[in-house]
Formats: sequence, C-alpha cells, structure tokens
Amino acid sequence: MKKGLLAAALGCALISTASQADTIAGVYVGAQTWQTDTSGGFADSNNTTDFNFDDENNTSVYIAFEHPVPFLPNVKVNHTTLENSGSTVLTTNFTFDGELYTANTRINGDVEIDSTDFILYYELFDNDLVSFDLGINGKYIDGSLFVIDPASDTQGQVEFSGVVPMAYSKVQLGLPFTGLSAYFEGSYLSFDDHKLSDYQAAVQYSFIESLAVDMTLQVGYRNVTVDIEDLDDVYADMEFDGVFAGLELHF
Repeated sequence: MKKGLLAAALGCALISTASQADTIAGVYVGAQTWQTDTSGGFADSNNTTDFNFDDENNTSVYIAFEHPVPFLPNVKVNHTTLENSGSTVLTTNFTFDGELYTANTRINGDVEIDSTDFILYYELFDNDLVSFDLGINGKYIDGSLFVIDPASDTQGQVEFSGVVPMAYSKVQLGLPFTGLSAYFEGSYLSFDDHKLSDYQAAVQYSFIESLAVDMTLQVGYRNVTVDIEDLDDVYADMEFDGVFAGLELHF
C-alpha cells in the first residue's frame, strides 16, 4: 500500500512538473533600443564624484530557448551596452588612476560597460492569462571608466570585470484574443557592500501570429542600478534608466 501511494505521488509530481514546461520547444529573439538617463558617479576610492551625464541611446539584444523537458531549466542570454559621458566642476581635489585633479577644475567622465546575463529559469506557471518564471542570473560585467581634464589633457582609465550571481524572475499577464500583454522582469543582488538591480516593465502587442513566426512590439521602462564597493579597485554608485522600444520574434 505504501509503495502504491509513493508511486502515485511520484507520478503526480512528474505530471505537475511537465505541465509547467513549454509543451513545444521555442526560440525567442529580441532587440531593444533604450533612451538612457544616467545619474551618479564613480572613483577608484570611496570618495566618488558625480558627473552630469548626457542622455544616450543604448541597445540590448537577447535570445531565449524554452523546451518541454521536465527539470531541465530554460536558457536566456541578454547583452546590454551602457555607454554615457558627462562632465562636472570639482569642488574638492580628486584622484583617479594615480592622477590628481584639483578643485574648480572641469573634468569629463566616460562610462563604457558591457553587461551579459546568463539566465537559467523555470516556468512555474504558463498560460494565456498569466506566466511566472523563476531562476538565477549570472551577470557578467565588463567595464571601463575614464576621467579626462581637457585643459591639461590629463587622463586616467580604470577597468573592471566580474560575474555577479543574481536572483531572477518574470511575471507576464495577458489579455486573451487581443494580442496585448504586460510583463515585469528583473534581477537583483544585495551582498556585503554591493547592490545591483536590473528590472524592466513593458506593454506588448503581438501583431503577427503564425505557424512560422510570432512578432511582438514592446514599449516599456528599464532601470539598472550599480552600487559597488571595491570591485577591481572601482567604486561606483550609478543609475541608468529610461524608456525603451523593442521587437521580439518567436520561432
């Protein structure tokens, strides 16, 4: 009797897990253009300096593979560029990469960051009304920070890189028979003196649905916060946010 109950319980668990996976394997490919407003600053010590950054257009591309195999996670890779430049007039002396910049000097700051997310996730719910994904994100950050004094041509550069493990989730709500849906997707980490978050919320409209391909337009808002302390001798407290528009293909 106990063996029968155990077998029945195991069977139910397998059926439940299988129902949470995609019934058909699919590939999602997307691209987004992002009007980015950047605030905050950086340094190679804990005495960071804020810059008045300009608004810039940045890009993001991604590919995801979902499948019906139970227990095996789905995979998503997302690559984002974050490039912004700005300037400030120093109120105190500032050192960067061994160079001294004196008070009342106008300096320029440039940020060049490539962020690549390697996401493994499970679909806990998946239907036309609601879907919920949960997983982990290994975010690889590769960046360079520049400070330039245009008057004296003094300049410094600091590079940093590393993999940051983050929690990942996505919730999507659909309005059946309209092609409209909305989603919230995000990754987050708070560890020691490091805090990173990357989230976006968007409205989608699927304007082509066929056996060969589905095409979906996206309009939304994205926010990336980077608060790091002594990562490869880099200190930064910066926020990137703004509206984006995108196109997604589902094969």
